[in-house]
Amino acid sequence: MELTDSLDVHRVFPQDPSQDQIDEYRRLSAEQASGVAIISTRLRNRDHAATVSSFLSVSYDPPTLLVSLYAESRIALAVAESGSWALSLLTAEQQRQANWLASPGTPVEGLLNQIDFRRGPATGNAIIAGALAYFEVETTQVNTAATHLLVVGEVLSMGEDAQWTKELSPLLHYGGGYRRLKA
Repeated sequence: MELTDSLDVHRVFPQDPSQDQIDEYRRLSAEQASGVAIISTRLRNRDHAATVSSFLSVSYDPPTLLVSLYAESRIALAVAESGSWALSLLTAEQQRQANWLASPGTPVEGLLNQIDFRRGPATGNAIIAGALAYFEVETTQVNTAATHLLVVGEVLSMGEDAQWTKELSPLLHYGGGYRRLKA
């Protein structure tokens, strides 16, 4: 059998996808587990933060990260303008913080009043207390891709806040919801 014989041809989309095709893409792409993090920045003395699961390590030398943000969101606009950001990787126990910052309509003022955080030493952006790891990043590129901004930056500082135990699990996003690793 040729490789092309095994393709599911009904999933080959025309140039302009229909809403059904967009929904199918969203459903199938949710089959990949991804870590959950909070991105934060400070712009004009105001904290901005949001939950993200679309980020990746681009390079180890120099340490470089990329995050994908919906282009019309407050966080995307703030990150693009501020020039620096922090990414805090969450533990499974931090689902409440992830839910809060993923909720539509969060307040502009006092956004982080419900979340324990500290200021990063390099940028002053919010680092979530108890995070598995955190990275402070200086933006080096902002690229538009479809409906999103791909923000690339060089890591200025990094560390960890979570106390390691064998039960410690990262917060994962899979199948449209939050999950944890089983021990």
